[in-house]
Amino acid sequence: MDTTRNPRRRTLLTLTALATVASLTATGCGGDSATATTADGKAKVTVLRSNGAIFEPLYIAQQQGYFKDAGLSVTIKAGAQDTSQNAPSVLNGEAQFAMTDSSGFLKGAAQDMPIRIVTGLQSATTKTDPTDGLLVKKDSEIKSFADLEGRTVGISALGGTIQFICEYLVQKAGGDPKKVKFVALPTTSLTDAATSGKTDAVFSFGPFYFAGLDSGLRSIGNGMNDVPGMVQGLLFASQEYLAKNEDTAKKFIDAVAKAITYANANPSAVKAIDEKYTQVPADFIDAHDTNYYDRTLNTTVMRTVITKMHAFDLLDKEPKDDALYWDQAPTTAGE
Repeated sequence: MDTTRNPRRRTLLTLTALATVASLTATGCGGDSATATTADGKAKVTVLRSNGAIFEPLYIAQQQGYFKDAGLSVTIKAGAQDTSQNAPSVLNGEAQFAMTDSSGFLKGAAQDMPIRIVTGLQSATTKTDPTDGLLVKKDSEIKSFADLEGRTVGISALGGTIQFICEYLVQKAGGDPKKVKFVALPTTSLTDAATSGKTDAVFSFGPFYFAGLDSGLRSIGNGMNDVPGMVQGLLFASQEYLAKNEDTAKKFIDAVAKAITYANANPSAVKAIDEKYTQVPADFIDAHDTNYYDRTLNTTVMRTVITKMHAFDLLDKEPKDDALYWDQAPTTAGE
């Protein structure tokens, strides 16, 4: 069991090593970033998806022919378990695009990796009920995030988006996030950790969150939906690839945009993909609502996330906006 509340030093060393490897491999084997094509002239594109969720629009774009209609031959592969580790594969040309979340991308950007966000996939929203959140026993004395001071919270990984959202909501509720102890546990063990008392609370997500509720745990707040606009899933590419393949990149994100619209209008298609590509039981998938997808990147909220992550020692420095977004990414400065 990994336990800490300040993984900054370990994260910094890991990402520095990754940045060095990525820089060398980008020069050695992915330097030209030329777009390969199929025999019939379609541009070949490889995209690394997450191993958990939010990847459904990629498969819909493939199934509905949006990639094909755009003149693209797209291969979708499962990426690293920790999606922040997908950056080297993008930089060395093994893949042209990859998925991650806000913190996963920001860790690379803070290390000056030459990567840019091309589109969002999902952001926290008040349009749907929570699909993640803080769970405690029904008889727990914890009534708000402020009550986490002096308590132990189980999360799936240290130093990422979930630790950030916990610390942010503790501070927002008037508590001191430095007084919260976080422990990393397997996602599948989170519910048991809370029910057995191994931890005082857990922050769970997706089917594991609903399973926790079904087991009798109580949810506090609205999870990431309490920070509307925070990007939960995005796609990024290398600066070099985008500079040399602007037209292909634009076709790719436009096809993904069509798929996002289709996914929001056709939840049955999303559930069919989840049943095929996740290990969640089909009856559980059928019984719960699907995600709401959103390509828009809220730059104002992202700046808040950057500032707070740096304040919480989850980022070594604050990357500037011009080190984050591709100039054709669907950004907004809305609230």
